[in-house]
Amino acid sequence: MSKDAVAPAQVAAPPRATGTPADVGDAGYSKALKHRHVNMIAIGGAIGTGLFLGAGGRLHSAGPALALAYLVCGVFAFFVVRALGELVLYRPSSGSFVSYAREFLGEKGAYIAGWMYFLNWSTTGIADITAIALYTHYWSLFTSVPQWLLALIALAVVLAVNLISVKIFGEMEFWFAIVKVATLLGFMLIGIFLLATRHDVGGSTPGPGVIADHGGIFPHGLMPVVLVMQGVIFAYAALELVGVAAGETAEPERVVPRAVNSIMWRVGLFYVGSVVLLALLLPGSAYSADQSPFVTVLSRIGVPAAGDVMNLVVLTAAMSSLNSGLYSTGRILRSMAMAGSAPRFTARMNRSQVPYGGILLTCAVCVLGVGLNYLMPSQAFEIVLNVASLGIISTWVIIMVCHLVFVRRAAAGLVARPAFRLKGSPVTEIATIAFLLACLGMMGNDPEVGRKTLLLVPVIAVLLVAGWFGVRRRVLRQAGREPGDRTT
Repeated sequence: MSKDAVAPAQVAAPPRATGTPADVGDAGYSKALKHRHVNMIAIGGAIGTGLFLGAGGRLHSAGPALALAYLVCGVFAFFVVRALGELVLYRPSSGSFVSYAREFLGEKGAYIAGWMYFLNWSTTGIADITAIALYTHYWSLFTSVPQWLLALIALAVVLAVNLISVKIFGEMEFWFAIVKVATLLGFMLIGIFLLATRHDVGGSTPGPGVIADHGGIFPHGLMPVVLVMQGVIFAYAALELVGVAAGETAEPERVVPRAVNSIMWRVGLFYVGSVVLLALLLPGSAYSADQSPFVTVLSRIGVPAAGDVMNLVVLTAAMSSLNSGLYSTGRILRSMAMAGSAPRFTARMNRSQVPYGGILLTCAVCVLGVGLNYLMPSQAFEIVLNVASLGIISTWVIIMVCHLVFVRRAAAGLVARPAFRLKGSPVTEIATIAFLLACLGMMGNDPEVGRKTLLLVPVIAVLLVAGWFGVRRRVLRQAGREPGDRTT
């Protein structure tokens, strides 16, 4: 085990009997999250605006085969969360994959993991407050309120909730997830009833004939299905929150395996099941990117206030995402700050044991998003969504690389693997990494936004290198080494 990994963490607690290093960034947290909180955080991470809103446009372009795209991406997302779950049981940490990157890849790995995750959630936060403002404008009562003001109010409300205590965060996520799950189950029951009774839906009879009469499973060929993969991966972003939340639960060894294992069937039920139902009820051409596919179906059968109900649910999903982003970046930044690779103030905690410094830094970036909503209200959402996808793909790749190194060290007898494991190593990790990088490459097929986003990769790389040289001396001082040490 490299000195680069373990040295910053020695002051928190003595190593365990297995030789597992402690992380100084884990000190000071309460263990207030219960099993139901972590379980619902896992559900909430798997269900968001990517399904409630994004599935409409993807169904239009890819057709019923979108269900296959969700299934394939869901399998790889499960591999990522399963790998992270194994690392969590090896050593629970609120620093999550940043802490594991520090141990298995060194401080440079932790630095890249942390700041790319911050890029993901800070830009996702901008997308979330933009979405909240757009959804609120749906109701005539708020039409006259400027979009930037609604975004600012949403940010202030979620910030206040996050700063009170982790228990309040857990409760908020619990109820957000309840709303999302109840809505999906309600829709699926309605959809199954429509199929069973062959009830008319917008002038057509639901069933396999809807698919067969409109081009089959691949109405536009295979390529559109391949191209939506990158967007589908983003729909699963936030599943890794289970690893961060595990650091603030009293029984991670009991809670984490249940939460992780349940993700696979939830993906199958909620994502794949919902898309199959949608495809059987209406042809893909009936759906659009600017309306929730659930609203499309419900409005076709004359359900009153269907748009109002679904808009409220999508608004809840966006609030949940913003809430989760502030929570996770606060913990990740504190882990980095304790090692010297993030600003010192992000290590600060309030009396409720909440790392408010990191949360406020994320909010500061989100405030820039309020400005973006003021300057470019019609383009703000798409711009930040693509930048966020760079962060989530890099985060998942780093998790799999950490797991590869962890398994290799376990084989050498340096660490002990828990009973809860990712199967098929190293093939599983390598296949997942290859798939994620392929999804990144697919962005190049979108000349409007995707290619421009890929052009940011060298810019981000330059900023990371410059930032590393800016914090390198402090990181080494924290680790007790000299700048000339080869391990840096």
